[in-house]
Amino acid sequence: MKFTTYIKASVVASFLVSGAAIAGPEAEVLHWWTSGGEAKSVAVLQQEFADNGGTWTDMPVAGGGGDAAMTALRARVLSGNAPTAVQLKGPAIQEWYEEGVLADISAVAEAQNWAGLLPASIAGHMMCEGTWCAAPVNVHRIDWIWANASVLEANGITMPTTWDEFNAAADKLAAAGITPLAHGGQAWQDATVFEAVALGIGGADFFRKAFVELDEATLTSDTMVAVFDQMRKMRGYVDDNFSGRDWNLATAMVMNGEAGFQIMGDWAKGEFLAAGKVPGEDFLCQSTPGDGFLYNVDSFAMFAVDGDDKQAGQALLAELIMGQNFQKVFNLNKGSIPARIDVSLDEFDICAHISSADMAASNEGGSLLPSYAHGMALRGAQSGAITDVVTAHFNSDMSSADAVAQLAAAVKNSM
Repeated sequence: MKFTTYIKASVVASFLVSGAAIAGPEAEVLHWWTSGGEAKSVAVLQQEFADNGGTWTDMPVAGGGGDAAMTALRARVLSGNAPTAVQLKGPAIQEWYEEGVLADISAVAEAQNWAGLLPASIAGHMMCEGTWCAAPVNVHRIDWIWANASVLEANGITMPTTWDEFNAAADKLAAAGITPLAHGGQAWQDATVFEAVALGIGGADFFRKAFVELDEATLTSDTMVAVFDQMRKMRGYVDDNFSGRDWNLATAMVMNGEAGFQIMGDWAKGEFLAAGKVPGEDFLCQSTPGDGFLYNVDSFAMFAVDGDDKQAGQALLAELIMGQNFQKVFNLNKGSIPARIDVSLDEFDICAHISSADMAASNEGGSLLPSYAHGMALRGAQSGAITDVVTAHFNSDMSSADAVAQLAAAVKNSM
């Protein structure tokens, strides 16, 4: 039986209006924002929380994909000591809701008119059976290619708009003694490259059928074989020391000119910016070859906790997360764009403007798609099954045909 906690409007109002009805809002926040740009971003929320009288207990768990954080979370929940707020996203929010451990933040959401401030597709991820159970902080684009501007110019290379152009550029960089593709050999990074390649080669309909609907005919198609063929080429473009490398260290390879390209979500831009690099001058940004937009939405879900101080902390966090100031300042630091549609982009860089325009166009054209690699499209068992095959193929001499057969079997067994 669910014991979902409902944060009453009276609790919200008593703190947010009078500020003195309780001892003070408290929040223990579990997240995996530990790299330079990410840490700077979460510090913005910590400061706003403190400025509003809150006491923040930080619980960072390193690991870009969040796997370690989820392991820590499950241990806390099983011990009956859940954190106040947890960085969650996509179907994982609904999975935790089904276990009866999430709080209801509808009082705050309705008071702030979240339904009118968020794109419908984004709002859908934040709701659990008609109630609001999470607050979105941003929209990340996944299918980005980042490049060192000086390296490309020195080698007579322009940003590739097709995979053939990418391959030609990569071959040219390799011949010049430069690592073509900065990459970290971690499963989620392999999956990030894979889904960008899949969207670019197969298109939006192919991607939706394969990684949202899990259509067997699409998973076993000749197009999927072509996707794995391109992944085999990508494997040849990474350096020998890629295994286990964190994503931000791969970004640093592009920064210092050791590598030409990186395929990574726009949190990579946060690293460039934190290092004082200027988009369009020091580094270049462009969507990976092909049409469409793969999104990942960072959000915080509130877990069932006892005590007015903790519940007021959840209410305050939810309000601040969706506040215009936090949405602006956070995303300026993080590299993403605001989840709220009414936040001005005047202070944002060219990459953010490209992202915003492409998201709007993709939304109209039906090619705005949830990232499978970053937990937006599928539940854990299905996405994990796909990624296991992708990583096994990337780190072996497995043929594309064998990879496709294993992919279909893995998905079927995960259902």
